[in-house]
Amino acid sequence: MDKPIILSIDTSCDETSAAVTSGRLVLSNVISSQISIHQKYGGVYPALAKRAHQERIDYVVQKAIQNAKKNRFDAVAVTQGPGLAIALEVGIKKAKQISENPLAIRENHRLPLIAVNHLEGHIYSCLAQSVGGLPKREIIFPALCLVVSGGHTELVLMKNHGEYQLIGETLDDACGEALDKAAMILKLGYPGGPVIEKLASKGEALRSYILSQPLKDKKNLNFSYSGLKTQFLYLIQSLSQKEFSQNLQNLALSFQTACFEQITRKTSQAIRVYQPKMILCGGGVISNKTLRKLLRQTAKNNNLPVFFPPKKNLITDNAAMIGVAAYYKYLRGEFVKNIDLLDREPRMTLDSHKLQADSR
Repeated sequence: MDKPIILSIDTSCDETSAAVTSGRLVLSNVISSQISIHQKYGGVYPALAKRAHQERIDYVVQKAIQNAKKNRFDAVAVTQGPGLAIALEVGIKKAKQISENPLAIRENHRLPLIAVNHLEGHIYSCLAQSVGGLPKREIIFPALCLVVSGGHTELVLMKNHGEYQLIGETLDDACGEALDKAAMILKLGYPGGPVIEKLASKGEALRSYILSQPLKDKKNLNFSYSGLKTQFLYLIQSLSQKEFSQNLQNLALSFQTACFEQITRKTSQAIRVYQPKMILCGGGVISNKTLRKLLRQTAKNNNLPVFFPPKKNLITDNAAMIGVAAYYKYLRGEFVKNIDLLDREPRMTLDSHKLQADSR
């Protein structure tokens, strides 16, 4: 049986992306980054993000179609949320246009539209495959899902396809956001995660600074990074210019270690409580090699398999992961009934009872 061909769009934050997928196979995945636009602001500037999405969306969609060499689709999918509200609306508007005026479809029929939760996309990025069908992976339920990105740090129990239980989330800053703020404190620019990782790789553990761990004595599975960021700021302010300059790598290592200790600690705790069969990891911060190494060790300690997105361009925000998630919604018949009523959900959650899925 042929898998549905889905054209997907993601404009959740500062990447304009479109992709074509066939089931789990990624036929094309075009991503236009806005990093150069937002660097001087030290973060994403909403109005500029929206404008860039508007300027690039048509080109990105056409490029994805061209690269996939497809001219007929079974559905169009789009990120509904969570994300930056005025950025989300650009992708949703384009998806509606394609649905109502499809590029190639039977006459008098609109193209079915699938609304996807961005976080669900990060989870399903682990299942994305090349055109050759690799890697061959299947989810064993229940699965523990860890999403670590600039806007989210969450633990989700996935009971089946489309069935989620949010068991832990950040109470303030997300891990990626905290890394960006630490980089600003160190005057390293934006985005902070990659430069923190590079410096930390050259740091010396014995010369690193100790930062107390947030929520260390709490039994819940939530995360907190705001206090850690404040601790780090006070530490930097207490140093002389000489000590600061001589220990930049050690300072980066100290903050990164504290960030990731909380993640591995909470993940281990979730494993003990919920006894999952495997671990799925997604989100931009998962690109950090040290974090992946720590999570592999955590999985090994608990005799569990762990999956990460198989390619680098599937880790950051992208439309291919939206297409893979949409495939499973397509199989369940979860299509938008009235596209006029589809609206952005910037604070959308991944609890199954809150998903905005709309069965046909």
